[in-house]
Amino acid sequence: MFWFWKKLGNILITLFGVVTVIFFLFNILPGDPTQMMLGQNENSEQLIVLKKKYGFDKPVFTQYLYYLNDLSLVSYHSKNPENISFLKENKYNYFSLFENKNSFIVVKTPYLRDSYQKNGVSVIEIISNTLPNTFVLAFASILIAVFLGLFFGIISALNKNTWIDYSIQLLSTLGMSVPSFFSAIVFAWFFGFVLNEFTGLNMTGSLYELEDYGENMKLQLKNLILPSLVLGIRPIAVISQMMRNSLLKVLSKNYIKTAYAKGLSRFNVVKNHAIKNSLNPVITALSGWFASMLAGSVFVEYIFGWNGLGKEIVDALNKLDVPVLIGSVLTISIIFIMINIFVDIIYTWLDPRTKNNF
Repeated sequence: MFWFWKKLGNILITLFGVVTVIFFLFNILPGDPTQMMLGQNENSEQLIVLKKKYGFDKPVFTQYLYYLNDLSLVSYHSKNPENISFLKENKYNYFSLFENKNSFIVVKTPYLRDSYQKNGVSVIEIISNTLPNTFVLAFASILIAVFLGLFFGIISALNKNTWIDYSIQLLSTLGMSVPSFFSAIVFAWFFGFVLNEFTGLNMTGSLYELEDYGENMKLQLKNLILPSLVLGIRPIAVISQMMRNSLLKVLSKNYIKTAYAKGLSRFNVVKNHAIKNSLNPVITALSGWFASMLAGSVFVEYIFGWNGLGKEIVDALNKLDVPVLIGSVLTISIIFIMINIFVDIIYTWLDPRTKNNF
């Protein structure tokens, strides 16, 4: 029970920190969201109306408190239609706890507000449309990374100090050194343009695209190949290095020598005893890499034109669409936290001795 409350406290503190930092950061940076919304059609009267509608006419700290109120499960709302916290039926999903002459206190689902740039489109809707594409990309990348990383790590460990080992280590070092955005540009140009005639791959494209006649959306799995490979390069390198080092350490243990002494073949010793006990550090790193892929996908999605949450974050940054930006980062933070909790559970299953550490 203590473990649960400790984790819950860490989650709330982390999310509170994320919201606070991003909110104040984008309120001190130059730029006016209302001017971005109006574009060339702006005039002083429209600016005043928009500022009042979104609460930009209030002090920054007051805006911050209103935003926390919208995110909170239990929140205060005014009965005055002119107030930004006015309880609109189509705005909040709630039920009332307490009510007086001027206000409500309600329990509701967190409200991430509407996009500044996409009129009438809620942040929840934007995230629900783009996050699945990012999940598909990250999942494909992690599958590639796990399969190839473990394979190369095992081969490298079993062929220690040979040309095979040195070659894999060299490639791993290169994979960790090259930035994802550079790899994305090179892969898109080389495989999507230079070798397009042979590969049939596009330089840009998303999971679903309009057909030639523009009537229906068509699944384009080939557009997944290049971005998932690029996103998986660095994790492949890290996993192969970690698996090699971990497996070499396990192979030097006494119980491995005992298994050999009992007449077990090298294949059975490695398969049944060494690999499982070598996976703990790899799984720990894997949790961080999966979450990092969600963050690292920002540049990869933008370069490949992949319609995911990362590309949406870049668009929100360019247009000062703060609700979309905060909502997207909060979503990634929650996923990051949930993955870490899941990995803690898997870690205790692999090594019960670590149970008391959580």
